[in-house]
Amino acid sequence: MNRQIAHLNHINGTQFFINGTMFGVLKVFAAAAISCLLCSVTLMAADNDPFLPAQVRAVSTVPANGDVNPYGVAFVPPGFPTGGAISAGDILVSNFNSSLNLQGTGTTIVDVPPTAPVFQYFGGTAPLGLTTALNVLRKGFVLVGNFPSTDGSCGNASPGSVLVIDKNGGLVSTITDPLIQGPWDSALFDQFGSAKFFVANGLNGTVVRFDLTVSSSGVSVKKATQIASGYQHMCDAVTFVDAPTGLVYDAKKDVLYVASAMDNAVYSISDAGDRTHDGGIGNLIYTDAKHLHGPLGMALAPNGDLLVANNDVINSDPNQPSEIVEFTIGGKFVKEISMDPAQGGSFGLAVQTTGNTVQFAAVDDATNLFLIWTFKLND
Repeated sequence: MNRQIAHLNHINGTQFFINGTMFGVLKVFAAAAISCLLCSVTLMAADNDPFLPAQVRAVSTVPANGDVNPYGVAFVPPGFPTGGAISAGDILVSNFNSSLNLQGTGTTIVDVPPTAPVFQYFGGTAPLGLTTALNVLRKGFVLVGNFPSTDGSCGNASPGSVLVIDKNGGLVSTITDPLIQGPWDSALFDQFGSAKFFVANGLNGTVVRFDLTVSSSGVSVKKATQIASGYQHMCDAVTFVDAPTGLVYDAKKDVLYVASAMDNAVYSISDAGDRTHDGGIGNLIYTDAKHLHGPLGMALAPNGDLLVANNDVINSDPNQPSEIVEFTIGGKFVKEISMDPAQGGSFGLAVQTTGNTVQFAAVDDATNLFLIWTFKLND
């Protein structure tokens, strides 16, 4: 979102300074970390296990070229090929704005290793505007949505494309198709040699499934199918666009969940993986005037709940700034936390479970920070 850039002066353990004001990471985020966002994810209580959760890790997402406004979040999955610039267990973050804070002009993806410093993994050539549509294929490729604007406004944005980037940060190919109309967010079902890649379009309020062929040499499109449409969408001076955004695919149920910001609701699309026709907006599963404020990025928690960020432009509530909301797929509100004391900070988020360890990662694009919580599942 095109918010005022908060200057990050210092991060040292539990404190950082934003616009001259000191915030304690534990002060702002400890309550959420200790009680856990994922309500059924509890800390291990066995002998010799610590009581305190792992401290929230906060890192700046601003690369050397000054890009800001982090949007997409994606874990590099287990089995990702070795020998490249990025490795399994790393987390990628895409930037939507350039150093001039113009939306739709960001050209970089940064890599957040588990312990090493953050570095720039990819730097593209303008015109680019890298969105929340960020996913990683186990064959060694990164997919990222490109929704560029000539002047930072949605009114002068082009339909864009999807970039295919290799493990070393090199651009391999570009997916262009008439069905790509502002790739705002995405979901990926990786079947190794093939994949189902779902894209939410910001310019026309549709969702498209790309059936991909994936090999060690690259990615190609077998078929493109529009599977959903009718979501409200419009350009917005603050958020660039209000449109369908967060996508979560449940392969076991063959259901795609769609968070639509302007509709202020979440929908489900049945038979999403093999559907051959447009199913409209699908079935409404969650709407909540008290807790939803323009749902954006979305992720699935280990307990089966959905987690959704909000843009604070739709149905705004100053008492719930930069909130992430947890709800069941049956439409019951569970919990919410605030990412930032200012509005408009939450956007991209992702969850990864490895063994009994859960990582929850989310951007705060109001401060250009990336936050990582680590939890332990019960035995």
